Amino acid sequence: MRPVKARPLALSAGDPAGIGAEIIAKAWQALRERGPSFVVIGDAQLLASAGAGVKVRVVTGPDAAPEVFGEALPVIDIPLLSPVVAGRPSPTYAPQVIRWIETGVGLALSGAVSGLVTAPIAKAPLYEAGFKFPGHTEFLAELTAAERFEGARGPVMMLAAGDLRATLVTIHTSLAKVPGALTIESVVNSGLVTAQALRKDFGVERPRLAVAALNPHAGEGGALGREEIEIITPAVRALRDLGVDAIGPAPADTLFHAEARERYDGVLCMYHDQALIPVKMLDFWGGVNVTLGLPIVRASPDHGTGFDIAGRGIARPDSLIAAIKLADEIAARRGA
Repeated sequence: MRPVKARPLALSAGDPAGIGAEIIAKAWQALRERGPSFVVIGDAQLLASAGAGVKVRVVTGPDAAPEVFGEALPVIDIPLLSPVVAGRPSPTYAPQVIRWIETGVGLALSGAVSGLVTAPIAKAPLYEAGFKFPGHTEFLAELTAAERFEGARGPVMMLAAGDLRATLVTIHTSLAKVPGALTIESVVNSGLVTAQALRKDFGVERPRLAVAALNPHAGEGGALGREEIEIITPAVRALRDLGVDAIGPAPADTLFHAEARERYDGVLCMYHDQALIPVKMLDFWGGVNVTLGLPIVRASPDHGTGFDIAGRGIARPDSLIAAIKLADEIAARRGA
């Protein structure tokens, strides 16, 4: 029999036209006996139709979630206002999708839940509806901006798979704009947030941080770019002065093989694909996206909405299950 936890996680249901409801139902089936309990914020009818054998119970709040979790999937019902067609995103769903996220953040900030796990959203239909944030991560930072949090401030995106924990200095930034977006301050802040999270959230007493170069061959002494000389090296020096065990800038093509990963506890990357490609190569199905430096615990699966397979019953819940388990572990370490 699974232990009853006083406070569950909250799980926002993601884009209703994607695979969110299906992988949530499958995650509940996998975790209902022994895994962490959670309460879903979404459309109860959509979740009830997501998979055979899934019983849904509408609850008014997270208090009832742990008690009913083994027998039913607890849902805080915020219904959609228009029918859903699997695989066909629409801006008409945007107000509810946004409200699901806001509700989860509110519950986490209040302490009613121990953390938030977010199913994937599609950005384009949200933009059409007037959403002004590049993605989930930046929206969560805005929603929690008034709250105090010890240490350097996020959001910093971490991708975790196996023994690899990779964080980003720039997140949803086009490759052409990355060099101009890098500053000594942004690299230092991301490094501080990463080191703090490795201690506080991952239990690494003395975290070792590797810092990736931006350019091939770490700039080749300036011949292939000066960002290493003018930005990244001074940032690494500043991190060391602040007590972080940091090395770099190191050429990214030498940082991710098994032997190299033994030399650090986290790696700070300069742009999106520099981190996501090695994470997905290491564990394509089980990677987790964690937002560091926020006053709430937040994790999500490391994949998108899967519109191309939505409604076919073939979506794999591995990454969502991993995200739920990791969020629960981080919440326990924080005492949340």
